[in-house]
Amino acid sequence: MTTDVAGLRSAEAQRQNQWAMRWSLAVGVCMLAGKGAAFYLTGSAAILSDAIESVIHVVAVAFAAFSVYVSTRPPDARFPYGYERIAFFSAGFEGALIILAAVSIIWTSVDKWLGGLHIERLGAGALIVAAASLVNGGLGWYLIRTGRRTNSIILEANGKHVLTDCWTSFGVVGGLCLVLLTGWLPFDPILAIAVALNILWSGGHLIFRSVGGLMDYTEPRLFTEVRAKLDGLCHEVDVEHHGLRVRHTGYRLLIEAHLLFPGRTTLVDAHRMATLIEDRLAAGLPHETEVVTHLEAVEDHANVHIRAHGDDRQSQKSSSN
Repeated sequence: MTTDVAGLRSAEAQRQNQWAMRWSLAVGVCMLAGKGAAFYLTGSAAILSDAIESVIHVVAVAFAAFSVYVSTRPPDARFPYGYERIAFFSAGFEGALIILAAVSIIWTSVDKWLGGLHIERLGAGALIVAAASLVNGGLGWYLIRTGRRTNSIILEANGKHVLTDCWTSFGVVGGLCLVLLTGWLPFDPILAIAVALNILWSGGHLIFRSVGGLMDYTEPRLFTEVRAKLDGLCHEVDVEHHGLRVRHTGYRLLIEAHLLFPGRTTLVDAHRMATLIEDRLAAGLPHETEVVTHLEAVEDHANVHIRAHGDDRQSQKSSSN
């Protein structure tokens, strides 16, 4: 193993993540207040859809902030691998709330359309929403940039949600401008439903990413990158490898591999070379990484595995009789 698990993430990265989440929560509350005021002024279904999305966003950010706090806790007896995978729960929770917001927006828009449309003071409402979209655009860029720099799926997911909110607001402004230019009120609920469909896609993407993380899905590009670097390191010290596994915890990479040494290699030398490979592999990747290797003799590792698996099957068969 390359490093102490409890000290994997730097204090600076943790500080940046926590600071970013505080900003996201504070701005989210302000955006909700502004959009609520815009809906009160106009009665617009599109603005209401944007305000509903902001309600969901504030709840999601609160849970994400809690997840950032929990994820920094060190491993203990109950959770020996740490708490980092709560990042995927956070992303999935945020995705589910986004889908809930989209369904609520569609329901509300159709209800207002069927009940009769009445919109007032669209100019003032459009200005408020436009200002909110600009603020959200800057915040979303900051969150995604910080999340990628600190390798935090929680911040990155939250930043994408904020950018979705930004584009939603721009769409609402566009719809209000169409109503102002044409006087045709149905543009308002139509744009609200279009916004909801876009939000629905964003929420589904977050849930897919959450499920993939919880199921230890490995992106082919990342696996290829790790394997190429491991191939090069093993070639330098004249050893082979197999059984490579790569998974992401939400903050860091966990890599496992079997290293095959000539049978004449002493345990001391094999351990020294394995540690060198672990350290150089972890240092050569753009993610915070923990590497665990298993040492084997190249001459008989296949026979050992066959015997071991045969013994396991025989043991299972005996226990079942």
